Amino acid sequence: MPPDWLYAIFLTVFFAARGVAIQLDIQDEQSIKSAAATAAYNMMSYYHGNESGQTPGKLPDTWWEGGAMFMTLIQYWFWTGDTSYNEVTTQGMLWQKGHDDYFPANYSNYLGNDDQVFWGLAAMTAAELNFPEKDDDSSWLSLAQGVFNTQVPRWDTSSCDGGLRWQIWPYQAGYTTKNAISNGGLFQLAARLGRYTKNQTYIDWAEKIWDWSATTPLLKTADWNIADTTTSEANCKDHGDLQWTYNYGTYLSGAAYMYNLTDGGEKWKEAIDGLLGTTIAKFFPHEYGGDIMSEISCEQSMMFDRNQDCFKGFLSSWLTFTTTIAPFTQDQILPKIQASAQAAAKQCSGGDSKTDCGRSWYKQDKWDGSKSLESDMSALSVLSSTMIAHKKEHQAPLTAETGGTSKSNPSAGSGHKDQQTGTPKPITTGDRAGASIVTFFFACGWMASVSWMVYGG
Repeated sequence: MPPDWLYAIFLTVFFAARGVAIQLDIQDEQSIKSAAATAAYNMMSYYHGNESGQTPGKLPDTWWEGGAMFMTLIQYWFWTGDTSYNEVTTQGMLWQKGHDDYFPANYSNYLGNDDQVFWGLAAMTAAELNFPEKDDDSSWLSLAQGVFNTQVPRWDTSSCDGGLRWQIWPYQAGYTTKNAISNGGLFQLAARLGRYTKNQTYIDWAEKIWDWSATTPLLKTADWNIADTTTSEANCKDHGDLQWTYNYGTYLSGAAYMYNLTDGGEKWKEAIDGLLGTTIAKFFPHEYGGDIMSEISCEQSMMFDRNQDCFKGFLSSWLTFTTTIAPFTQDQILPKIQASAQAAAKQCSGGDSKTDCGRSWYKQDKWDGSKSLESDMSALSVLSSTMIAHKKEHQAPLTAETGGTSKSNPSAGSGHKDQQTGTPKPITTGDRAGASIVTFFFACGWMASVSWMVYGG
């Protein structure tokens, strides 16, 4: 049997000749693996960081998406067993680690908290799934801990009685914004670290972030609605209400980890029920049959930015892993993951290969005309997630007590002088120019009601 990547090339050529989409039979394990391999191959055709003269882990014009891409590849390896991209994943993850904190000097002047946390979540995923580690280098768990250790000191009590700001430095557009993905991302990371290590510091911080979020529009527990943004100028009483899949996914996933950690704590059971109900109602619209995931804030208009093309993939994987740590959700979640995967496969019928993935999965009868690394990434996530039905046991993410081998370093990332908002690097002319550009586009985006909540450079 050839490796999956070689099989994917064959399938791509074969499908191109026939003019058909990726073929997926969710009842057939090999069909799922082949479909996912094709999406992975298409996604990685955009990546050149492992080539001579290029920067490992870096995608053109974005930094945070590298972490998201590697997280998706780690999950792909876990579900399918295909090791084709393990080496390039390890190379990129370690190259961008900075001071064991995913805050590398080359990009630290313009990163947001959400940018950094995605790399931390990727490292945490590697630790939980026992993704192979490189001898004599940082462990995956320590890198996730390094991100936690650099973000917690940024908890801002100067306004709103707490919360993470979207951006790290005062000169950045969006510095006065406190947003769902930054706070939800740190909440999820803390919950996962707490479950893996049983260290009470992480558990306490997860509780603190959740409880603070619930005092703001970022987490309205009365109706389980998540606002995308709020601002320090309004003392976190205002709300930007664009609805995005990944905001719900990050809080829901974190609640599931806390549910598992607390052996079914009622607080977290209520949170899962509430957020899952809202997630299904909002992002699996009845007009598309009620089972196919949709990024409702932009699919009708097709007014996406590249970040937003990623979001459904995150929700897909986080929902799937939720079923392993909160098994009572399986009957609600798995049919929707499977239906979304089948729809995504049919939408993967564009470009020269006839297997490039469009963004709107519900448009099953015709490719929607779009293609991108990000759309391939989302498709890869939902396609590989359907492998869960073929696992003898729905394998929950590991902990140090259940077979996780990644070593802890609770002080990872501590002491780096450029980590804190009070000690930014001197701003150069180039930095000012970059900040001005970011400010301009932020203003334009705000006027157009399009939010860039994971803006990366």
